Amino acid sequence: MKNQERKQARRYDTPYRCRELTAGVYSGYAGDRQKRIEETFAHEKEFYPEKSRYHIYFGDIHGHSSLSDGSPDIDAYYKDIRDREKLDFCALTDHDHGGVGRSELFGEKWELTKQKAAEYYEPGRFTTILGYERDSYPWYNNLVVYFAGHDGEMLRGAVDGEITREELLAALRREDLLLVPHDTYNLTAGADLGTIPPELFTPLIEIYSRGDSAEYFGNPCNTEVFRCEGGFWQDALKRGARMGCIAASDDHFRGVKDFPNYSGIDVFAGKTAVLAEENTLEAVFGALKARRCYGFMDGRVWIDFRINGHYMGEEFTDSKDRSLYIKVEADAPVKTITVVKNCRNYIETRQTELMIFDYRAEQETDHYYLRVELADGRFAWTSPIWIMADKKK
Repeated sequence: MKNQERKQARRYDTPYRCRELTAGVYSGYAGDRQKRIEETFAHEKEFYPEKSRYHIYFGDIHGHSSLSDGSPDIDAYYKDIRDREKLDFCALTDHDHGGVGRSELFGEKWELTKQKAAEYYEPGRFTTILGYERDSYPWYNNLVVYFAGHDGEMLRGAVDGEITREELLAALRREDLLLVPHDTYNLTAGADLGTIPPELFTPLIEIYSRGDSAEYFGNPCNTEVFRCEGGFWQDALKRGARMGCIAASDDHFRGVKDFPNYSGIDVFAGKTAVLAEENTLEAVFGALKARRCYGFMDGRVWIDFRINGHYMGEEFTDSKDRSLYIKVEADAPVKTITVVKNCRNYIETRQTELMIFDYRAEQETDHYYLRVELADGRFAWTSPIWIMADKKK
């Protein structure tokens, strides 16, 4: 990109106007037209980054068994995810209260939960993450707790079902734990991300399960009864939260015959993808902890989103032009890819692999993420990439 006036004329650009491509267009070549087109537009690929160093693994990390308020037993839960859905990783996350009218998860139930997580773990083939769902009023009513190993102990505070500021801070500081809230938009089960002190933000949010996207107030993927201002992902991002996203099914009926008759957007369960070097507990948990992950609705969606070589979930200081590389593949046609910059729709495209140059810093810290819409009505969302302004420039 050699034109000296481009940055005065434009906020964004693509390699299509590089000098080499322009020269090919204006070459006056009168030979094989199709061959010339291919040669000309091949110059765009010279701007693409090297192949990703990571593999993409797919999983479901929020669901319930008969140990709390779900229908399947633990074995049915794990086998359905591994053998029918053929996912790479999962977590069983029963409620700590055990379900209304049932015994709590503490004690023998938790010992069985740990035992089964370890039993079904097959490094390289199927990764299981130990976890559970903890009522955590008033900060995060529905908070899923994940462990780096298979022998963690449940978090018990001063009052079961509640969490104090100091208890939450202590859990957030632990390297062996990952806390992820869900239903954050919900009046009775959610959180007010417009009020919570920034130091209490979690590193991830569950952006979707079934018909309850938490992206922003009024989004088309949320059909729930209660939706509250301040309870959405963008509410936290606007306040400077370094919060990535996952999606999950929150399934209570997995692998059993009485599966409910969902309709509309609710037919799609959430799934999580991680960018990891291998399918092991250490690598998958590490990818989630680093926010190197994205959420989507059912099926399979492969996304490679990088800025200046940095992967989703990363933060870096801007020292040159921003080169956004986007590559999306899915098991259905891609309808739209939206680049969301600082919580607003910035660029939309149907091109599934491209490079975009962005020449403008807007804030002290800018963030970008992708929203992908498929032709069959499914969506996917990436964790953001954050860019801090280089104050030395």
